[in-house]
This record gives sequence, structure tokens and C-alpha cells, in this order.
Amino acid sequence: MKVDDLVKRVDQLITMGQEVLATRRHMDWGGDFIDSGLMGGFRSASLSFIERIYGSNHPHFSEVKEGAEGSRPSDAEKCIAVLRAVRSEIEGGWLFSIKGLITAEVFADFIEMAEHLLDTGYKDPAAVMCGGVLEEHLRQLCLKHKIETVNLRDGKEIPKKADTLNADLARAEVYTKLDQKMIVGWLDLRNKAAHGQYDEYTADQVKNLLSSVVEFTARVSV
Repeated sequence: MKVDDLVKRVDQLITMGQEVLATRRHMDWGGDFIDSGLMGGFRSASLSFIERIYGSNHPHFSEVKEGAEGSRPSDAEKCIAVLRAVRSEIEGGWLFSIKGLITAEVFADFIEMAEHLLDTGYKDPAAVMCGGVLEEHLRQLCLKHKIETVNLRDGKEIPKKADTLNADLARAEVYTKLDQKMIVGWLDLRNKAAHGQYDEYTADQVKNLLSSVVEFTARVSV
């Protein structure tokens, strides 16, 4: 999903929140209230969006889940304030910077596991794991540079294959044609491992794959 699409969705949710606030009514026995049904739908939609973008452990998610549980105007206002903060982070590029840091840590863990597998004689799962790190890095690069990562087919989103992501990134000059050609070879080795063609590559080639992917992900970072 592109940044513009994310901003559009945030704006839709903010509008929904403003519509909820418009139902504000004063009750002599308890102060101001808003429509509880509309507030429930707004809160649920906001939580779903925030979780999809940040995950359920992020403060934005907790702020809405735990701090906007009621049917007071302040609950809707708090939810709207969080959404505006989310919008600002997306527009400012902070979202993908944060994701890049998290992704780098996760990738480092997977690379370490792949190295351990290789060191203990398991070159084939090491190659598959390293190839998975590479493919996810290509996907994150596409998101960063506003390149579509899916194709629409019969109304469904179909994730693009790694080779297609690689070609799209090179075409957008995110990295060089030489990088693209090297990635084709790395993906080919991963595919051989994934399809059981174990005799078509060596442990030394997997070792080179690991070091190459580490260098590439550091040099062309998310």
C-alpha cells in the first residue's frame, strides 16, 4: 500500500471521528455523551488500522484501546488526536524509518540463524532462510519508494514475486543494474534450495550468498 493510500485511510477515519463527535448530547444527569454505537465502530476501525501499521504493542494502539473505551466526547477526541499523530508520522516518512530499524534487527536475527545452520552443516535451510531475508528486504524497499508490491487479479491482491520486485526497483533506480543481476543469481540459488535441487550449489556458494545479502541490505537500506 502506498503512502498516499495510507494517508487517505487516516483522513477517512478522522472524518468518521468527527461525525461521531457531531452526535454530542448533554445529559443533565451525567454531562456530555456521544453515540455509543458509532463510537464503537470508529474505535474498532481505528484500532484495526493502527494495528496493521504499527502492531498491537505500539503506544498508539494502547492509547486508543485503553484510553478511548467510553462514550464521552473526550474518547473520540483522544482517538482523533492519535490518528492525526499517525498521519503526521506517515507523511513525514517516520513510519518507514521506524519499520526500517525494526526490520534491520529482525533481519540480523535471521542472518545469524542462517549462519549457524551453515556452520553446522545445513547449507540448504541456510540458503532458504537467507533468500527469505533478501525477498523481504526487496519488499520493504518497494514500500519505502512507493512501488506497488501486489498485483490486482479478479479483485484480489496477489503479492509480486521477488524477481518482479527486483526488476521494479532497478527500473526505479533504487539500485544499479549490476545489483539487479546479482540479485537474480541470489534468488536463483534460493529457489534451487527451496525446490530440493541441493546438488546444484555448494556450501561455499551459500556462504557467499550470506555475505552478499548482508552487504547489500546494509548498503541499500530501508
